[in-house]
Amino acid sequence: MKKTALGCGGILILGIVVLVLVPIAGYNRLVRLSQGTDSQWAQVQNVYQRRADLIPNLVATVSGSANFEKSTLTEITAARASVGQVKIDPNSAPTDPAKLAEFEKAQGALSSALSRLLVVSENYPDLKASAGFRDLQAQLEGTENRISVERGRFNEAVQAYDTAIQSFPALLYAGACGFTAKPYFTAVAGAEKPPQVQFDFNKPAPAKP
Repeated sequence: MKKTALGCGGILILGIVVLVLVPIAGYNRLVRLSQGTDSQWAQVQNVYQRRADLIPNLVATVSGSANFEKSTLTEITAARASVGQVKIDPNSAPTDPAKLAEFEKAQGALSSALSRLLVVSENYPDLKASAGFRDLQAQLEGTENRISVERGRFNEAVQAYDTAIQSFPALLYAGACGFTAKPYFTAVAGAEKPPQVQFDFNKPAPAKP
């Protein structure tokens, strides 16, 4: 009887240990996944900031070309300013889908403005001879590609995190511990396409619709 009691006591203790350790391990995993989304969000912000930092030099270089369309320069400058007006934490992945959508919209408008500027630039052969313009063109192309990569990695990190907080047993305590779902970047048609950076200075710019 004594051995049976000891055996039951051991099983009870083991059960208590499991009940304590499993949630702790699960909580620590959610912390790691959440920090992973934050880290990847910081990378996204870094590449977007790099693009924003390139624009003043690009505008200055392009505006040096005689009679360059002022409306195009005004548009890209305004688009860059609009991006800066979207206040969002650079080090913590957003949890508000509306805020991320606002961020995407502003960045998409800047992408469109860049595309138009580069298309218009085809009408100015003197830019082709500018080493500064060619260097900025190459840097911009690389940055746009990097933006696409980092956005994809961010979505992967968010998917892992969101799946974890919605899976058993984490779903029993995730919400109470402050772990809430985080939104993804969405694939808006045309909003995040890299600007066309292949130039043919012998062809006129396409007619405006």
